[in-house]
Amino acid sequence: MNNLSRGAARIGVFVPFTNTNLEADMAMMRPNGVSMHFTRIGGYDIDEVPDARQMAGLAQSDMDEAIRLLAGARPDVMLYGCTSATLSLGPSFDSDLSSRIKQKSGACCITAAGALVNALKKLRITNVAFASPYVAALNDDAISFLASQGFNVVSRFDYPVDLGNYGQGELQPDQILEFALRADNPQAEAIVLSCTDLRSAEIIAVLEAQTNKPVITSNQAMLFAAMQTLQFKEAIEGYGRLFELL
Repeated sequence: MNNLSRGAARIGVFVPFTNTNLEADMAMMRPNGVSMHFTRIGGYDIDEVPDARQMAGLAQSDMDEAIRLLAGARPDVMLYGCTSATLSLGPSFDSDLSSRIKQKSGACCITAAGALVNALKKLRITNVAFASPYVAALNDDAISFLASQGFNVVSRFDYPVDLGNYGQGELQPDQILEFALRADNPQAEAIVLSCTDLRSAEIIAVLEAQTNKPVITSNQAMLFAAMQTLQFKEAIEGYGRLFELL
């Protein structure tokens, strides 16, 4: 029997322990021949609003055991699957974390925040509309991160209530589409939807059709960066213009 779920490459993914969307997104978008392997990471309080302090705690937590366990699957590339964790601490921390994981595991590591930057550069975008389910102060950090990398956030959407660690993943695609459209601006060349626990991959095609702009999401951008690293040339259909650039 020809099994299309493995054989071409393995991708390892670090997932925040309350995240219920990242694995589902990767299973949905995964190209034939690529197997996905996951391990969960902590370092934040399940009962607290995931603000900058909580996310910084996740980013700075001890990952040695998680790296050892995920490395056991011998992945070709690893993904650090929390955008806000390293957005909250800045580009230097983000790149240092990738380097530390690579040093300990032997596999190239791509962070969600770094993947957003990579996607914007690949699309040659400067002006963006930004939306996420984060608290407003964490959005401030995210916008500062993007600005430091040369991107101008011309409009944004701050979610009107503080969502808990499960609330972000419980937002439905139609709700995400609504706030993405509210974030859009005529000056924006692309729309960025940040958060690996957000069901944004499911609305990429609809949102691109309605706005005639490329849409970049955390999980889509991570998979795209992984495909670049693995030198996959086959476009992944249905999840945005970004994949046309493979």
